[in-house]
Amino acid sequence: MSPLFHRYEPRHGHGLAHDPIPSILGPRPIGWISTLNAEGRPNLAPYSFFNIFNYRPPIVAFASVGKKDSVRNAEATGEFVYNLATRALAGQVNQSSLEQSEVNEFELAGLTPVAGLVVAAPRVGESPVAMECKVTQIQPLTTLEGRTLDTWMVYGEVVAVHIDQSLLVDGVYDTAAAQHILRGGGPADYFEVLPQGRFQMRRPK
Repeated sequence: MSPLFHRYEPRHGHGLAHDPIPSILGPRPIGWISTLNAEGRPNLAPYSFFNIFNYRPPIVAFASVGKKDSVRNAEATGEFVYNLATRALAGQVNQSSLEQSEVNEFELAGLTPVAGLVVAAPRVGESPVAMECKVTQIQPLTTLEGRTLDTWMVYGEVVAVHIDQSLLVDGVYDTAAAQHILRGGGPADYFEVLPQGRFQMRRPK
């Protein structure tokens, strides 16, 4: 018996309790982005539209629905820092999602801003991994019809990396040991990377 499919065109709505596409295209890495504004005030916010898009040089990007502080700060200073969101820090990641320009999210979440090696934007001292980035592009997304959206892609080249040495095993980064958290979609779904979920599969030669 062939499966039954729920079919729809997004432009007409999905007809479900919650948009399924972010759940289908998940779980996704969380870009926990720290920046400074032009006056030197720190900002910290999580973005679930985040990933790496090139190896050498490493280029990462996050997307913001609305031109929020992280985008404006990256545009003004040309810098941002990616901080790894882990299970141990999940509550603080969530706290830093508060959208108020006058709030210092580092203070709100009880986190330590630590100076970078290359960029002025601070990293999260409690996070076991951070990547300092210099902005290469900032651009709004456009629709099929050419309409400009208020969704902004911020690309950055990684110029310095910080990794807790306990996460390096024989020179290989141990993703499971770091306990990454990932955005799963749905109203409130997140996932944790655990060792029992790992399997290995090498590319055919």
